[in-house]
Amino acid sequence: MCLRPALLVAIFSMATGFPTEAHDIYSHLNDAKGASCCNENDCRPTHYRMSPTGVQMYLDDDWFDVPDGAIRYRSLPDDTGETGRGHWCGTAIYQQGHSVVHVTHCAILPSVSALPQIHNE
Repeated sequence: MCLRPALLVAIFSMATGFPTEAHDIYSHLNDAKGASCCNENDCRPTHYRMSPTGVQMYLDDDWFDVPDGAIRYRSLPDDTGETGRGHWCGTAIYQQGHSVVHVTHCAILPSVSALPQIHNE
């Protein structure tokens, strides 16, 4: 009996499971209309900042504005925190000779980001 095919199947099964498991942190997220934020490969952690125009996120070496209606204020279980708890779900459209256009399905920020900022003068 040859164990090689069984071993290859086991290795392949484990290798294909890792991306899905890593993406499970987003699987329960819905947008404002109740649709899923992700399709198993379009969400990722990213840095964010508050600007005078609203929330901006950093992807593909550029800061871009995030539509207010796409923002979800919540914490995500298993978030490792390396981006300050910012996450983006959407589509990056790469245009030849031009910058990348980011179509945002959902932007996830920690709930404390929703609190008004207090400025001491």
